Amino acid sequence: MTLLRLLCAAAICGAATGVLAHGAETHDAPAVSEQTTAVTPLPWNIGGAFALLDHTGTARTEAEPDGKMQLVFFGYANCPGICSAALPMMAEVTDILERRDITISPVLITIDPKLDTLATMGPALAKISEDFTGLTGTPEALGVAYKAFQISFTKIMDDPKHGPIYAHGSHIYLMNAAGRVLTLLPPVLSPDQAAGIIATYAGR
Repeated sequence: MTLLRLLCAAAICGAATGVLAHGAETHDAPAVSEQTTAVTPLPWNIGGAFALLDHTGTARTEAEPDGKMQLVFFGYANCPGICSAALPMMAEVTDILERRDITISPVLITIDPKLDTLATMGPALAKISEDFTGLTGTPEALGVAYKAFQISFTKIMDDPKHGPIYAHGSHIYLMNAAGRVLTLLPPVLSPDQAAGIIATYAGR
């Protein structure tokens, strides 16, 4: 079974395959539709320790300091074109869960630390949601996180209008407060579907 198909565990995936483009980003689309229960264990080891800085300059590890579950996405905040649909979706999921008295922390780990600096990440993410935490670090520190979460991406080109264009994965990691990956949420889920899966992990 391919890794792309395994990424569909515990969620509903789209039927299309290929690459999704969002302005200054292109994304791998999910594979063939596959659904299991939300408590199905991941069939491979993914995730691990990292040491980065949040957008305020505070040291941050994989653990959530306030004890919240986490939605983690690898991408970038500063996108002058049409940015990834994942970030607004994460913000909406956070709002839906808040109305159900379930708190969760949406987190972006940058794949472009030159673009996403401590000075620029916070304002860019605040345009989407004040709840977001942006994480960055040295190339070496980010590399540890990329390896642990099996993140790969390729810079395709520098667009004169939209800036760097990357091909990278678009799945969202659901993690517990300690930083353990619980499941992966493909971007084809609606906010309500994603919130329903997360609520199951929260015991609701």
